Amino acid sequence: MKKQTEPEKKLTADRQTPKSVLESSLAGTWYPADKQAIRKQLEAFAEKAKPEHLDNVIALILPHAGYQYSGATATAGVGALGKRTYRRVIVMGPSHRWPMENIMSVPNVTHYATPLGEVPLDRDFIAKLEKHSFFQTILPAHQYEHSVQIELPLLQFSLKDDFRLVPVVVGQLDDKTIEKTAAVLKSLIDEETLVVASSDFTHYGPNFQYVPFRENVSEKLKELDMGAYEFIAKRNVAGFLKYCREKNNHICGNVPIAILLSMLPAGAGVNLIQYDTSGNVTGDYTNSVSYLAAAFTGEWSKGTQVIPDSIETTLSEEDKHQLLKLARASFTYYVNHGKTAAPEQLSVTVSEAMKQVRASFVTLKKDHALRGCIGEIYPSQPLFKSVLTNAVKSAVADHRFRPVGIEECAELTVEISALTPPRTVSGYQDIIIGKHGIVLSKSGQSAVFLPQVAPEQGWDVPQTLRQLSLKAGLPEDAWKENTQFMVFEAIVFGEKKP
Repeated sequence: MKKQTEPEKKLTADRQTPKSVLESSLAGTWYPADKQAIRKQLEAFAEKAKPEHLDNVIALILPHAGYQYSGATATAGVGALGKRTYRRVIVMGPSHRWPMENIMSVPNVTHYATPLGEVPLDRDFIAKLEKHSFFQTILPAHQYEHSVQIELPLLQFSLKDDFRLVPVVVGQLDDKTIEKTAAVLKSLIDEETLVVASSDFTHYGPNFQYVPFRENVSEKLKELDMGAYEFIAKRNVAGFLKYCREKNNHICGNVPIAILLSMLPAGAGVNLIQYDTSGNVTGDYTNSVSYLAAAFTGEWSKGTQVIPDSIETTLSEEDKHQLLKLARASFTYYVNHGKTAAPEQLSVTVSEAMKQVRASFVTLKKDHALRGCIGEIYPSQPLFKSVLTNAVKSAVADHRFRPVGIEECAELTVEISALTPPRTVSGYQDIIIGKHGIVLSKSGQSAVFLPQVAPEQGWDVPQTLRQLSLKAGLPEDAWKENTQFMVFEAIVFGEKKP
């Protein structure tokens, strides 16, 4: 048999992966929906900017507002790339809608699409990121998050289509996770990689609840933004983050910028390409957002190998005991006091395993009958916080039942399902009853069953999917075609009696 070359192996792998495309949610609002219109708009921006082409650009900071506001600044930023080609582009943008404590999300699709066409994702690179527990897949974090999507037409316009994309939606990270993320990325990139940190700068005005001054707004905004840029220019990560906290000036992509600064090789050059504000664009500074484009030059150097920090899937018996204790104590406290208690108020010991970012469901039963069940599929916070939150919601916020009364608390039993991150499967044939929880999605509607639901009801796969289709508000045979499935697994444990 003929030995495959590396490009042939890549093509074979691509063919074996079912194609799935994330369509732009921004076309027609944040930028034109028509291919010719968006190209004409970007060409006009480029003609006006005439940015200086820089040698050896390895990274950019770009704004992410609608093109009518920040497009000129962003186009100037990508214009600095000149005619250099890149095999891979990593775009890191902040999560504006989805809470993600100390985690980042990479999508499980194969392509992103804009009016300028489809761009393939670097699935091999993404798979390497997923070996680390702080990289997970939270699809809703990508579907409507503009901070990453907005950069793609700019890259298509500047680089044509000769690159693979790595979209990363960045959550709310502490300093330690920023350092770990930078180390992982730096260990994987090469000289053909461009890194983009997507961020707007100061958000000023009553709409943003930030009005530190009312006179000479334009000059003071620039002073505020350039104060932040001084730390960027010095590649001073700690100083930059401290400045953002102290000034409270809403640089929404401060964490992606901090990751980028932590990745930069020694001696990297920093170049301010363009600065502007929406107040200047519209002539109205009542509410204004600042935009900055910067380019970093140099050469990426491979760092030391980073040992994967894989997601821990086991919980000790003591962990389970403490989580059940936390769930019961939290909903009992809420029912009695009308507010949520902190774990330390409930005499619960939180272990390292309980601190791992993980989704959960909490199920409450009374005399073996369901009394409330609420949870989340996508991980967004440490497991102990997820259990505390969902225990309270299951008791008082499940719309199928009246809120739990004080006299009922002692009569309920608690069951917890600690989930693994959901993953897409090619079809219902991949679903294993008793092992997999199932998410069914079709025509904008979806529904979920935990792994234990089907065995408890005695259902096989077709019966389960019929019931899941009905739960999603679809015809009972909707699951048979044009339907997307994700599966997850769960550690399920509960109380034997109240």
